[in-house]
Amino acid sequence: MTSLPPALLAALEKALGPGGLLTDASDMAPFLTDWRSLFHGKACAVARPASTEACAEAVRLCAEHNVPVVPQGGNTSMVGGATPDETGHALVIVTSRMNKVREIDPIDNTMVIEAGVTLKAAQDAATNAGLMLPLSISSEGSAEIGGVLATNAGGNNTVRYGNARELVLGLEAVLPDGQVLNLMRRLRKDNTGYALRQLFVGSEGTLGLITTAILQLQPKPKSVEAALCAVADAKGALALFSAFRNTEPSAIQAFEFMSGLSMNLVNTLIPDASLPLSEPAPAYVLVELASPREGGALRDLMEEVLGKAFEDGLVSDAVLAESETQRLAFWKLREEHAEAQKRAGASVKNDVSVPLSAIPTFIDRATAACEKLIPGIRVAPFGHIGDGNIHFNLVQPEGADGKAFLARDHEMMDTVANIVRELGGSFSAEHGVGQLKTYMMPSWRGGAELDMMRRIKGAVDPEGIMNPGKIFPAS
Repeated sequence: MTSLPPALLAALEKALGPGGLLTDASDMAPFLTDWRSLFHGKACAVARPASTEACAEAVRLCAEHNVPVVPQGGNTSMVGGATPDETGHALVIVTSRMNKVREIDPIDNTMVIEAGVTLKAAQDAATNAGLMLPLSISSEGSAEIGGVLATNAGGNNTVRYGNARELVLGLEAVLPDGQVLNLMRRLRKDNTGYALRQLFVGSEGTLGLITTAILQLQPKPKSVEAALCAVADAKGALALFSAFRNTEPSAIQAFEFMSGLSMNLVNTLIPDASLPLSEPAPAYVLVELASPREGGALRDLMEEVLGKAFEDGLVSDAVLAESETQRLAFWKLREEHAEAQKRAGASVKNDVSVPLSAIPTFIDRATAACEKLIPGIRVAPFGHIGDGNIHFNLVQPEGADGKAFLARDHEMMDTVANIVRELGGSFSAEHGVGQLKTYMMPSWRGGAELDMMRRIKGAVDPEGIMNPGKIFPAS
C-alpha cells in the first residue's frame, strides 16, 4: 500500500517504533483531506513520531531519499495547509503523539509544551496551574500547538494579547535535513542576532517542523463579564468598541462581530444554540471584559458603557451573562458560525483584515459586490472586529448546486480581495495561505517581498521537500 522503497520503509518503521508508521489506505485516509473537504491528497505513508528524535530521524531519512514532507497537527486548516498533493510522493508527519506539557513555571509565567498538545489541553493545563494561555480559536479542541504556531493563529483574544507570534518565547524545530534547531530560551530579552524562531511562526511548515515551544502565559482572570448586544450594523459595532476602548482599554479581552444572517444560520442549524435577545437583530457584538482582580468593577464598567450606548442609539438590546454557563452559551453562538455555514452548504472563506476605521466600508462594499456577482448569495461575515480581522464568508444560495458555486471561488475571493486591497488590508489575516491562496501571492506580495521569501525558503530548504505547494505559487 506504499510507494516507499523497501529500505526506506524499514528504516522509518525502526525510527518511529510500533504504530508509528501507517501505510494502509484506510488508516491513512483521515490525514489526506482537510476539515472542509476541499482538498484531497495522497501520501506514500503517514508517520506518527512520539518524540523529537524520532521526528528528526524520519525527516532525515526523507531528505536522504528526496521524499517530500507534509507536517500536520490537528488538521484544522481552512486553506489546505496540511493536506498533501495528489502525487502520493509525500510523507505526512502527524505530531499528535508528541503531546506532553513538560513544564509550567509560575514565576516566569511560561509553559514548555510539545507540538501535538491540543490548544484546549494546553489552556486547561495553564488554568490548573492558576494561569492562562490566552490563545483561543473555534477549533481549539482539535487544533494542536505546532499547527497553531506554524500558522501564527490569532483568534478571539488577539485584541488584548496579540497573535501566537507574541506569545512564543522559544521553540524547537526539525529542519529539512533532519537537524534539530534548539531555540528553547525563555528570555524576554535576547538580542543575539536574528530572531530565528519568528521565521517558523507563520511559515506553515515550509521551513521546518515545530516540535516543542515555550509559550508565555498570563495571570488567570478572576473577574470576567460578557455581554451579547444587538447593533444596527458594523458601523454601530465599531462605535461600541471605541466606547469600551476609550473608557478602559485594558479591560477588553474579546470583541466579536456577527452578522444577522450568520447568527440566523447558527440558531437554525446548531442544536442547543439559542439567541437570548427578545428578537433578531441586523448584527450582534459579543464583548468580554476580564481582570486578574476580583470585585465588581467590570460589571460596573460594562453597565456604564452599555447604558451610554443605549442612550446614544448604538445598542438596541443587550444581555449580560449572569453565570459562567450563560457566558459559555454566548460563546457557543459565536464559535459555531463556521460549523453552521458548513451545514448550510458550500461556502467560500475570506479571512481578511483591514484597518479598523475601514471595517464598515469594507463590509458594505464587499456585500454589495458579491450580491451583484451571484444573486441570492448569502453573505455571512463575522469575526474579530476589535483587531480588524473579518471572516467575510459567502454561503451558496439556497437550493443552488454546491459544486457549481465552489467552481467560482476565485471570482468571489478576487471580488472581496480587490476591495480589501483598496482599503489597505490583507487577503489573509490569520488562516494563512496554504494551497488555497497561493495564486494571490504574486500580485499581493510580489517583487522584493516574495523574492526574499523564496530566498529564505531556498536557503533553509534547498531541495524544497518541506510542505511543497504551500504559500508559494508554482514557478
